[in-house]
Amino acid sequence: MTLRRAVLPAALLALALWLAAALRLLPPGDWPALPFRAETMALPQVMLAFGLMPRGVIALVAGAALGLSGALIQAVLRNPVADPTTLGISSGAQLALVAATILAPELLAGGRWPVALAGAAGAAALVMAVGARRGFAPVTMVIAGMLVGLTASAVATALTLAQGEYLLSLVIWNGGSLVQQDWSGVRALALVLAAGGAGAALIAKPLRVLSLGAPGAAGLGLNVGLVRLAAMALAVALAAAVSAELGLIGFVGLAAPALARTLGARRMEDVLWSAPLIGALILSVVDGLVLAVAGAGGEMFPAGALTGLIGGPLLLWLLPRLRGSTPPGSEAPEGPAPRLARPGRVLAAMAVAVAAAALLLAWIGRVPGGWAVLDWQSLRDFLPLRLPRLAAAAAAGALLAIAGAVMQRLTANPLASPEVLGVSGGAALGYAAAVFAWGTPAPAITLACTAAGGAGALLAVAVFAARRDMPPERVLLAGIAVSSLAGAVLSALMASGDARAWAILGWLSGSSGQVTPAGAAALAALALAIWIAALAARRWLALMPLGAGVSQGVGLRLGPARLVLIVLAGVGTAAATVLVGPLSFVGLMAPHMARRMGLARPGDHVTGAALTGAGLMLAADFGARMAGFPYELPLGLFATLLGAPWLLFLLMRTTR
Repeated sequence: MTLRRAVLPAALLALALWLAAALRLLPPGDWPALPFRAETMALPQVMLAFGLMPRGVIALVAGAALGLSGALIQAVLRNPVADPTTLGISSGAQLALVAATILAPELLAGGRWPVALAGAAGAAALVMAVGARRGFAPVTMVIAGMLVGLTASAVATALTLAQGEYLLSLVIWNGGSLVQQDWSGVRALALVLAAGGAGAALIAKPLRVLSLGAPGAAGLGLNVGLVRLAAMALAVALAAAVSAELGLIGFVGLAAPALARTLGARRMEDVLWSAPLIGALILSVVDGLVLAVAGAGGEMFPAGALTGLIGGPLLLWLLPRLRGSTPPGSEAPEGPAPRLARPGRVLAAMAVAVAAAALLLAWIGRVPGGWAVLDWQSLRDFLPLRLPRLAAAAAAGALLAIAGAVMQRLTANPLASPEVLGVSGGAALGYAAAVFAWGTPAPAITLACTAAGGAGALLAVAVFAARRDMPPERVLLAGIAVSSLAGAVLSALMASGDARAWAILGWLSGSSGQVTPAGAAALAALALAIWIAALAARRWLALMPLGAGVSQGVGLRLGPARLVLIVLAGVGTAAATVLVGPLSFVGLMAPHMARRMGLARPGDHVTGAALTGAGLMLAADFGARMAGFPYELPLGLFATLLGAPWLLFLLMRTTR
C-alpha cells in the first residue's frame, strides 16, 4: 500500500469521527460563523467553537509535532525504536511540570513550555551521555531511555500521590488530555511546529549524509556532533511543547516514522514530511475514537492513554528489524568479577548486618523535636508496629533480588531484572485485574492474580524471544515493550476516574505501612521458600549462562528448566510487588552487588543477592518513613531513587 492510499482513508475516518461528535453537539445550521464571539453565542455554540474545533485542530498539530520529533530522533540515532517516549524525553518533561506544579508553582508564571523544555532536555542529555559511552548503540539507547522514563514517571506519580489537592487534575493531565477551552494552545503549538518544520528542512540534507554512518559522514566533511545536536534540540523542543500543552502522549513519534517507511518513504526528506502527516492522522483518529466513546457514555480516558496502548505491540513488531546490538553492562565491560574462596564468612557477616540494621532501624526514629533513640519500654511498645513492616520490606527486597538473580542467569544478561523484563508490569496488571474484579480482594486472590500476571509477562517475553532466536540484549527490549504496554493500560485506568483506580494509584508507589503481622510472616515464609527453591535449582542456574548448546550437552532439559525458573521469578516478583509496587530496581541492583562482592557461584550469588536486597529495601523503608516526617513517603519511590543511579553507573561503564 502506498502512502497516498493509506493516508486518504485515515483522513476521512478522522474527519468522520470529528463530524459525528460535532453533530451530536449542534446541527450544521446552528454552527457559529466567523469571527467567533463568545458573548453572542449560546452554550452549545461556545462548546463547539472554543472546545471541539480547537480540539480537532490541536490533535493534528500535536500529532504532527510528535511525528516530526520521532523522525528526527530516529534519523540522528539511526534507530527505528527511538522516539520521545522510548528515550524518556516526554517523561522528563512530565516530571518537570509535575514537580513545578507541586513544589514551585512560581516557575510556571512564565508558562509551562520553559519548564517542560528543561525537563525534556535534562532527560535527553542523560540518555545521550549514556549512549555516547556505547557508540549510540540502538539497544543501549532504548534501554537507557526507557528506564530513565520509567524512573521519571515513578517519581511524578509519587509526587502526584503526595498532594491530594492536585491529584485528579494531574492524573488526567499525565494521561494526555486534548480537551481545549480556547484557541491559544493551537496557536502556540502551531508556531512551534512551523519553527520545527523549518529547522528540519534545513538539516534534511546533513541528516541524509549522516545516514551513511558517523565515520562515513565525517569523512565527507560533515560536522557529525553539530548535526546531532541540532536534530536532537529540535526533537526535544517539539516533544516538550506537546507535553507542556497536552500532557504525556506516548508512542506517536515511534509509530509515525515506522509507518512512513513501511508505506514507501525511503529518502530522508520523504520521511521528514510524511512522518508529521501520519502522526497528525494517528492522534486525530485516536481522539476521534475517544470522542465517539464519550458520546456513548462520557469521556472515560484521555487520548494520550489510548496512544500508549500502541507502544508495546509496535515495539515488539519493530524488534526483529532493529540493527546492531551492544550488550550494555555485560560482564566483559565490567571486568571479571572477583570470586571469594570462602564465601560463607561473607554471607554470615551480611546476615548479621541485615539483622542488626533491622534492629537499629526499629530502635531509632524521629519525633517532633528531632531524632530520638527509644528507651526499652518504648521499644517494646513500638516493636509490634514496626517489626511487621521491617520484616515485610526485607522479605520483599529478598524476593525481588532472588527473582533478578534468576532472570540474569536465565537470560545470560546482567541487565535483566523484574522491572526490565516486564515482570513487574505484568504483576501490576494482575493486581489491577484483581481490584477491578473483586473490589477488595482477599490476600490470596491478590497474590494469585499478581503472580499470574508476572509469570505470564515473563513467559510471553521468553516465547517471543525464543521464536525469533534473539540475542540476550534484544530480549530486554521485548521486556521493556511489555512494561510499556502495562504502563499504558494502568494510565488509562488511572485517568478513568473510577473509584477502584485510586486504590491502584496508591499501591503503585508502594508502602509497607499497612502490612499486618500475618502478612509480613507470610511474605517472609514465601521468601524463604523461593530462596530454597532457587538453591535447589543452582545447577540449572550455573548452566543457563553457558548457552543452550552446553546446557543440553550435559543433559539439561531446557524447556522444563526454563518454565520452572520463570514461574519461580514470577511468583517472587508478584509477592514483592503487592507490597512495594511495580518499580524498585532492587532486582537489578542486588544481584550485581552480590556478584561484585565475589559471590559468583549460583548458590552464593542467590543468597548474597537476597541479603543485599533485604538490606536495600530496609534502607528504602527507613527513608520513606523519615524523609517526609511526620508524613510517610512512598516506599517504591525511595527504592527507585536507590536503583536509578546504580543503573546509570552500569550503563556508563566504558569498555576496557
